[in-house]
Amino acid sequence: MIAQQPPAGAALPERVAVLIVGAGFGGLAAAIKLAGSGEQDFLCIDRGAEVGGTWRDNTYPGAACDVPSQLYSFSFALNPDWSRSFSTQPEIQGYLRRVARDSGVLDRFRFGVEFEGASWDADAELWRVETSAGPVTARLLVSAAGALSEPKLPDVAGLAAFEGAVFHSAQWDHGQDLTGKRVAVIGTGASAIQIVPAIAGRVARLDVYQRTAPWVLPRHDRAYRRLEKLAMRRIPGYQRVLRSLVYLAREATVPMFIATPWIGSLVSRSATRNIDRAICDPVLRAKAQPHFALGCKRVLVSSDWYPALARDNVELITEPISHLTPDAIVTADGTARQIDVLIVATGFQATEQPIAERIKGRTGQTLAQAWSERGVQGYKGATVHGFPNLFLVIGPNTGLGHSSMVYMIESQVAYLVDAWRQLRRFRLASVEPTAAAEAAWNADVQRRMRRTVWSTGGCRSWYLDAHGRNVALWPRPTYTFRRLTASFDLDAYASTPSDGAA
Repeated sequence: MIAQQPPAGAALPERVAVLIVGAGFGGLAAAIKLAGSGEQDFLCIDRGAEVGGTWRDNTYPGAACDVPSQLYSFSFALNPDWSRSFSTQPEIQGYLRRVARDSGVLDRFRFGVEFEGASWDADAELWRVETSAGPVTARLLVSAAGALSEPKLPDVAGLAAFEGAVFHSAQWDHGQDLTGKRVAVIGTGASAIQIVPAIAGRVARLDVYQRTAPWVLPRHDRAYRRLEKLAMRRIPGYQRVLRSLVYLAREATVPMFIATPWIGSLVSRSATRNIDRAICDPVLRAKAQPHFALGCKRVLVSSDWYPALARDNVELITEPISHLTPDAIVTADGTARQIDVLIVATGFQATEQPIAERIKGRTGQTLAQAWSERGVQGYKGATVHGFPNLFLVIGPNTGLGHSSMVYMIESQVAYLVDAWRQLRRFRLASVEPTAAAEAAWNADVQRRMRRTVWSTGGCRSWYLDAHGRNVALWPRPTYTFRRLTASFDLDAYASTPSDGAA
């Protein structure tokens, strides 16, 4: 029987074996796999109204995935109903709703619950967690809040004084009708290149403020034909083979990022042709041309970004923003451009996640403080020295620049589930990676990072932390990460025995 979602406001239990924070891809995968391993004593909390995480919150016009649909689903819940080769936000959110409903775990989810903080109780060997719905204790705390959950606002003078509508791309104001309005978009990243083409045709004027021109490759998106969808649904193994082929094609690009960055110069020609085909004006073309190695920052995909920039009612502005007035943006050259609506598409607090400020470890130090001192790092991107029984999903150096994060999420969840299995098997109260294991892991990651395009490509990106280290991406093939996280390596951990806890 499929378990149903509990009614809003359902009480939290006083204690659980495992508490998961976040109900996006990561939290949902953790819940399903824990249940599949036989563990029923877990709880997942999320501040939102339903599952989905990033795909629940980002509802801006044109929102879609830049990873092929075949890779953007769980391996244990393939979706034969994708309508396109690149899925849109409503389809991805619909997929996550169906998986959550069909998995039978929704009765252990609580929505509308804010995670307020957690402290490790060394005497009781458990986490004491504060939430907006009351306290709860847990033996294991799983942070699946994600790297793209806290919007980042630009530091622009006068932002608070602007009298028009202002909203972040991840907090889209659907009550704001943009038709005939003078609109400004700050940012030219992954969200902006989808928003601008989607709204350019209905606004009176659209000013796009760019700090650094991104590399944008053609999207090559298309609708699946009826026979293709029928084959995915009816022919055993067809979709899994298709998924494997897409995965291998994506994995074949890894050397361009991690070993032979010069290959990117060949691929960049495709992006330059993308510009030349769409933009005739040489001044605009020069503004849109990137000046760093392809891959140094996130490579974007779009076939309508450059045509949108070439529209008569769109202006690409590269002059730095000086300040805002109540009705305009003023650039450093003194030009004031009046606007009615300001859309902020400046990304997220990705490297130093805000949830880290609310988790206190063995010494009373927060995770944010620990990372401030020694840099954002963890062991296998999953655990952190000084924080017993804390597991991260999409932790440090687990991001990708070429393929699907769902693959990495499943790898980390497998590691988490095996860790919990071993804690129970060996009757352990807690596990914590040793300082030596964490240091060795991160030294190897940063050594490999030195030859990647992210380090040699001549740009500064959100991949870097305050120490200038790339703490976001994985510098090896994804199948290597899968192998390294296939089982929990207890010998890399300090552990304490249990006095009878289940």
